Amino acid sequence: MKKIITILAVIGMFVFQGCEGPEGPPGVPGQDGLIGVVYENKSSNYYNFTSGNNFKVRFNFPNTIYDSDVVLVYRLGGVDNGKAIWEFLPETYYQLNDARDFSFNFNFTYEYVDIYLSGTDLITVPNEYRLNQIFRIVVVPADFASKVNTNNYLEVMNALNLKEGQVQKINF
Repeated sequence: MKKIITILAVIGMFVFQGCEGPEGPPGVPGQDGLIGVVYENKSSNYYNFTSGNNFKVRFNFPNTIYDSDVVLVYRLGGVDNGKAIWEFLPETYYQLNDARDFSFNFNFTYEYVDIYLSGTDLITVPNEYRLNQIFRIVVVPADFASKVNTNNYLEVMNALNLKEGQVQKINF
């Protein structure tokens, strides 16, 4: 009896090993293995935070993002030895007395990202923080974002295996 069961088990392994189910649905066109995308506003299209735009700017996604995606936003805070310094939002600046002066913040839907300044007297925020701003918007799956230090832009890029040439520079 044991021999018969063993023989049937071996035959069953060979039979079921060759079985295939129906083909699954195709993937998203143009997204072969892509797990993240980075957008940057072109330097010819700097962001300016003024009373005229209620200290808010909007970026409309050129492609669909999914319910499982997370949006990360970084502001170009300066350059050190030729290397860009990307500051993760939200970002708060304080006055000398440790009172909050203003903050960069954002919110997003699956169609756009709004980046805005908040604070008590935004017109007094220095021009270096309000005018000619460059942002990078990174869209990644939520499970990826939970496994990487999102505060560090370079770590995110390395984990995504993306190079500077792959950043999509577009008009926001």
